[in-house]
Amino acid sequence: MKQDGSIALFHYWNRLRDGRPAPKRTEIEPADIKTLLTDTFILERDTRSEAVFRLAGSRLCAAHGRELKGFSFPSLWQDRDRKLVGRLVQGVFESSNVVVIAFEGISNSQRSNPFEMIILPLEGGADNPRCLGAVSAVQKPFWLGADPIVEARIVSVRVVDPDAEPLFLKNR
Repeated sequence: MKQDGSIALFHYWNRLRDGRPAPKRTEIEPADIKTLLTDTFILERDTRSEAVFRLAGSRLCAAHGRELKGFSFPSLWQDRDRKLVGRLVQGVFESSNVVVIAFEGISNSQRSNPFEMIILPLEGGADNPRCLGAVSAVQKPFWLGADPIVEARIVSVRVVDPDAEPLFLKNR
C-alpha cells in the first residue's frame, strides 16, 4: 500500500475488525471515513456469484463516466484480467483476504493513469458476502473525470496479511 487513501481505509477497517477476520458491514460508519467516501465502494455477490457494485463513490463513478451501482466489477477490467480479478474478489468474500491491486486505467481516448485499489472483507454471513474498497489515483491528470476510464489493466497484485501489515505501516 502506497497511497494515502488505501492506507487510511486499511487502518480504519483494521481498527474495526479488532482481531476478527473482518468487521461487520453494520460497523462501517460513513462519517468516520468522510474524506474517503468519494473514492470508496462496496461490492456484493449477486445471484450468479459475481461481484457487483452495491455502492460507489462519486469520484469513482465520475472517473468511469457512469453510475457503477449494480455494475459488474470484473467487467471494468481488460479481458485477460477479468478471471483473475473475479478470483481475487471471491478470495476476499470467502477467505477474508485483503487485496491490493496496482493498475493502469485506460480512458476512452487511450490516455492512461496509474491507480491503486484496496479491497477489504466485510462480515455479512455466508448468504450476504460483501467487501469494502477504495481506488486512489496515483496521479491526478487534468482529463480524469472528463475522459472516462473504459478499461483497467493489472500492473501488480498483493494479497496482504492484515495481522502483519500494521507493523509496516506504523511509521506512516
